[in-house]
Amino acid sequence: MYAAPLIFTALGGVASENSGVVNIGLEGMMTIGALIGATVGYYLGNPWIAFLSAGIGGGILALLHAIASITFEADQIVSGIAINFLGSGLSLFLSRIFFEGTTMTKPIDLNHKMPRPFNEIFSNNSFLDLVFNQYITVYLSFLLVLIMWFMLYKTKLGLRIRSVGEHPKAADTLGINVHRIRYFSVILSGILSGFGGAAMSLAVVSNFRPTLISGQGFIALAAMIFGKWKPQGAMLACLLFGAAQGLIVYLGGTGANIPTQILAMVPYILTLIVLTGFVGKSSGPAANGEPYTKHDIG
Repeated sequence: MYAAPLIFTALGGVASENSGVVNIGLEGMMTIGALIGATVGYYLGNPWIAFLSAGIGGGILALLHAIASITFEADQIVSGIAINFLGSGLSLFLSRIFFEGTTMTKPIDLNHKMPRPFNEIFSNNSFLDLVFNQYITVYLSFLLVLIMWFMLYKTKLGLRIRSVGEHPKAADTLGINVHRIRYFSVILSGILSGFGGAAMSLAVVSNFRPTLISGQGFIALAAMIFGKWKPQGAMLACLLFGAAQGLIVYLGGTGANIPTQILAMVPYILTLIVLTGFVGKSSGPAANGEPYTKHDIG
């Protein structure tokens, strides 16, 4: 359950960075998705419309990143940082507008959260119930890993995305529209990050609050790097980080005499350990972070 939001967002990073556009704005896109998901879910009472709306919100924020970094060739790191600030600030601003000046949305009715497809099928608290009685966002995230892998490695579109990320000039000479492929990939990353935010506010919890996402987007970014820019690798890393978050909740519920501040640091410490000790000499697509203009052909 805790890994699903990370998987959605990490897949967004995989899509963007395989096309050669660094996207550290995942955190901001995830945050706006969480706010839109919680807001639409509260007012309309339909989790699916809320989930899709969150994806659209993340996609719009990603479009800004695409315009800045692809069309205007702005520094992609700076643009991503700006997107993070924009996503966070815009979420609080919109929350105050729709929820009487507060930065926390009202709780969604439990019947309006994302459904659990296997609820009440297995005996309560049985092994099968504990394993399979998950919100549908969990199953969707795994399905998207398969779809993303198939798209990247088995379709012409995926080949074009990877070729643009590795050698945009060569791709351009073969007639591939580099900018169009990069726009598609960055917007797709925003949509998936928006889904990740909604998976938090519509499944893991039932509302939006200022600290709901804090750090999740960056952990997803680390998972993408840990997974060597591949969907399946990112998924495994997200499962590891999700397990760490689940451990925090478990330890908190057991009454263990561990300060909550220490527990809250566990995922971030784990991220540092993984990135510094286990990733090794991982390298992304060759043209990752490099802007491309048509006149570069020579």
